[in-house]
Parts: sequence; C-alpha cells; structure tokens
Amino acid sequence: MLSHPSCNDRVAPDALSEVLQDLRLVGASYCRSEFNAPWGLEFPPDEGAVFHFVAEGSCWLKTSSGETLRLESGDVVLLPRGAGHSLRDQLNSPTKRIHEVVDREQVGETTYRMRVGGTGTRALLVCCFVGFEEPSVHPLLELMPEVLHVRGGGSDDPSLLPLLEAMASEIGNQRVGAATVMTRLADIVITRVVRGWADSRTEDTTGWLAAIRDPQIGKALAAFHRRPSEAWSVVSLAAAANLSRSIFSERFAAVLGTPPAAYVARWRMHLAGTWLRAKRLTISEVASRLGYESEASFSRAFKRFM
Repeated sequence: MLSHPSCNDRVAPDALSEVLQDLRLVGASYCRSEFNAPWGLEFPPDEGAVFHFVAEGSCWLKTSSGETLRLESGDVVLLPRGAGHSLRDQLNSPTKRIHEVVDREQVGETTYRMRVGGTGTRALLVCCFVGFEEPSVHPLLELMPEVLHVRGGGSDDPSLLPLLEAMASEIGNQRVGAATVMTRLADIVITRVVRGWADSRTEDTTGWLAAIRDPQIGKALAAFHRRPSEAWSVVSLAAAANLSRSIFSERFAAVLGTPPAAYVARWRMHLAGTWLRAKRLTISEVASRLGYESEASFSRAFKRFM
C-alpha cells in the first residue's frame, strides 16, 4: 500500500493540461524539403512522431495502411505514432525512399535541406521527426488516429499558422540557435495539434478523454500517469481525486469501463512491455523503474497480464 500523494503536490484545475505538459519532445530533427514535379518520397515507420507543414504548393500523403489525404499550402499533418507513409505530387507518381535521396544537405546538428524531383511545379515542406521523453508511451498518443490533418494552419487556432511559418523561416535562414528555437516551436505546434484534436472529442461521454476531463477523476488520472512507478492503491487514487474510496471506484469504473486497480496494473504492464521491446531495457531495470521489490515479483505480474 502507498501513502497518499504529498499534500504539496500541485493540483491543476485542468487535468488535460497536466497530461499535455508531459508530452515533451526530445531528439527532434528537421528538414526543409523542396520538391519539383514529378516526385515521390517514402518515409519508413518511426518510433517517434512525424509532422509535415506545407509552406508552399500541394501534395498527396498516403499511409502504409492505404489512407490518402490531399495537402494544400498552409496545411499541417501529424502522424503521432510515426506510421509509415509517402508524400508525392500525384497519387500515381513513383517514389523513392528518403534514405536514397542524394541531394540532401546537413546544415545544422539536427537540420537538413533536401531537394527531390524534376523541373515541374514546386512544393516546399517543413518535415519534422521527434521523439518523446519518458514515459515513452503517452495515453493521448495511444488514443489518437494514425493521421491528424489540420487544414490551413487550423481555423480554430489562429496562432498555429504563425508558429508554422516561424518554423519555415528558422529552417530557411539557419541563424545561430535555430535548432533550439525549432525544438521549442515544434513542442508548441504538436501540443496545439493534439489539444485541438482532444477538444474536438466533446461527444465522448466514456473512455479516457471523458475521464481526464472529469474534474475529480481527471486529477487522479493525471497524477498516476505523471508518476506511474509509485505503488498506487485505490485509496491513494481516491485521495488524489478528493473523493471517498467507494464513490471514486464507482465513478472511475462507470467512465473508463474498468476498476481503478485493473487500469493501473494494465497501464504499468503496457509501459513495461514498451520499455522491454522498444527501449531494450532488462527485466531488472523495468522492475526497478516500476517500483517492484524484486525482479521475480515483477515477472509474475508481467506474465499474468501479458
């Protein structure tokens, strides 16, 4: 059993904002991509997220699952889980893999310029590849669709387009400190795109997004996802929500469709599986990160759930 979270913990009025604060970028790289028709480029699956901003012209995006989107100037598209995809001027244009591009110049530690295609109509894109800080799996990323498409910079968020244009300017000018500025801009852009998607899901009355919006259940969820290694109990979760154990358990199960203890155990094992598979951590390291007293106790729990 765990003692209740510290009374000094800050409680935000908006639990979704708390969770979004944990969606921090690391290991970002950027490319100013100039394409002239005919052209086509393939991007393999990536462990992080990918977004493309169309600064000029237009193109088609096609995912490895077959989804197609027409992208126009001012559009931004986010692939939150790094799905494999291609960009091309026309759907029937042949493609080449990004690693086969010869005309690619590194102009900074994490910034590049690339030119692809023939002599036809030009399209100018800013492409960004980012990873996320630990924990490597974020609950919002798990819920989001394969592709998020915001047209014209996002009519519901008038500040998004100037941010994207600032990114295009930074990558074009390559002034001192451009990589730092780009990381900050990418952080804001991706957070705003994710927030815009979450805000659009107002019809959800059950599930994770509905739970995180609940003024009390959301506090407990945000606290757990911020510190999943703590030995959370129903009592400590209820305390974080400022509810009695019975009322908290009833409301939590009604919104999320699962009891609090089962949710905590399942998410912790989901994190463990990701760390073992993608981060290549040892069983001992994962057990320590999740607060287990021994490797054996973690192994038993992992086998039971996975």
